[in-house]
Amino acid sequence: MGSFSIWHWLIVLVVVVLIFGTKKLKNVGSDLGAAVKGFKDGVKDGTTSADAAAAQAPQQVTTAQKAAADPNTVDVEAKTKS
Repeated sequence: MGSFSIWHWLIVLVVVVLIFGTKKLKNVGSDLGAAVKGFKDGVKDGTTSADAAAAQAPQQVTTAQKAAADPNTVDVEAKTKS
């Protein structure tokens, strides 16, 4: 009584095909496949980007260097009220 037999699954499959139709099921399947492929490509690209970023020597930029690069930047010091 725990699991369904093959006949139960066939009946469910026939009902689903009758309700949605084969064209809509085909579109859903292809959309799902494209989404999985895009996810795998994104994960693969993310790991290679992280490896490439870790391989490069990190360059630290101080706020003075940022301010010198952008003439519109105003450098201020925040003070707390006492």
